[in-house]
Amino acid sequence: RTRGKMAAVSQEKQQPLVKHSLETLTFRSTKRSRDLFVKEYVGGLSDFDDGHRAKVQALTRSQYGEVRHLPAPSKAGSKGTKGPEMLAIAGAPTESKLVTEKTASAAASTKSQINNMQLSLFKQTESDKKTLATRAPVMPKPTWHPKWKLMRVMSGHLGWVRCVALEPGNQWFCTGGADRTIKIWDLASGTLKLSLTGHISSVRGLAVSDRHPYMFSCGEDKEVKCWDLECNKVIRRYHGHLSAVHCLKLHPTLDILMTGGRDSAIRVWDMRTKSQIHCLSGHTNTIASLITRPTEPQVVSGSHDSTIRFWDLKAGRSMCTLTNHKKSVRSLIAHPKENTFASGAPDNIKQWYFPDGKFIQNLSGHNAVVNALALNADGVLVSGADNGSLKFWDYKTGYKFQDMETIVQPGSLDSEAGIFAMTFDKSGSRLITCEADKTIKIYKEDENSTEESDPVDWKPNIIRRSRF
Repeated sequence: RTRGKMAAVSQEKQQPLVKHSLETLTFRSTKRSRDLFVKEYVGGLSDFDDGHRAKVQALTRSQYGEVRHLPAPSKAGSKGTKGPEMLAIAGAPTESKLVTEKTASAAASTKSQINNMQLSLFKQTESDKKTLATRAPVMPKPTWHPKWKLMRVMSGHLGWVRCVALEPGNQWFCTGGADRTIKIWDLASGTLKLSLTGHISSVRGLAVSDRHPYMFSCGEDKEVKCWDLECNKVIRRYHGHLSAVHCLKLHPTLDILMTGGRDSAIRVWDMRTKSQIHCLSGHTNTIASLITRPTEPQVVSGSHDSTIRFWDLKAGRSMCTLTNHKKSVRSLIAHPKENTFASGAPDNIKQWYFPDGKFIQNLSGHNAVVNALALNADGVLVSGADNGSLKFWDYKTGYKFQDMETIVQPGSLDSEAGIFAMTFDKSGSRLITCEADKTIKIYKEDENSTEESDPVDWKPNIIRRSRF
């Protein structure tokens, strides 16, 4: 037997050793380490997770507090429903009355308990919401947007193209230029449909009414005209400006027209009677841009005196003045969904809250004279400058996801690569720009752009952002 055992042991020693892979050995080592230390950490969350535990409990109470502790079914009520019927059959009205009173008192006490519980849960939920609201703010991450590319170039103007306006039905748009003409273009095909003449100087502002078949124009000839689009003629003229008129806006709900220009005044006109309702004075330099809103402040203006003013339309005076900009404010754009707006100047692009003008953030990086801003409902903000540069921003976070340089028309100078006006169409999928090389360019989203080909290269700015 001893010899047999010795032979078996010698055979085992002669067997080759099995070589395990690195993954198997690592897994075995990890498992041994876990078995060694698991007893010390198996007792729930440690001390440094108290904040996480409190957060989970607060969220649970706020979202599921009303259904966490449901009242138990009332046995007295179930007995009471059967008791009166049985006692009535047995012919004992006095006992039936006593059972009914007990049932009513039990139901009332249960109802009061439920009300007290709901009230305590409501108070606890409100306190939890206040606690969660005082947490440190989380920096939002930018939304991915596809890149944009040039789709079409349209030429027809004989001078700089200074303004653009879109028709409410998204079928056509109109442009005005330094050649004193207004041209109407088909949006889908890009063909010229109509040319209107009547101004004797450069056309600087256009607006198409949402509720009337009217188009309004203003120019450096101090004229403000109303065009009837059914007969393509001027039917009204608004006289009062002392110098060139640079911007024009229609009120979204009232039959009111607002114009601003080099005389540093905003004039409010009655669209039908041609009479001047207000002359809003307060700026000390040329008024370059306007925003009109259905709620207060109904008029917002940006001027070359580097200020933004909110106006009380009813009283005809200034409500608030924003002095954060250090250079002339040449463009204003309101968000189509949010209660915010953006202002463009050579120093910065800034975002603000309505109605008090609270500052949100700076969009720094467009180191040029920003002439125009455009914003769609998807949160894509575009800024165009006088050197032909286009910057595409994520409106929420201020992340610049694309840089682009416009290409001048063949035969033009490189210095004519300026962008004077731009707008999105009603769908937000087409960007129309008016440029100094006498062309109109249309941009669209690149269908080949994906999150893998154009990832978000976002680096949060930890340093506190400047207000200036």
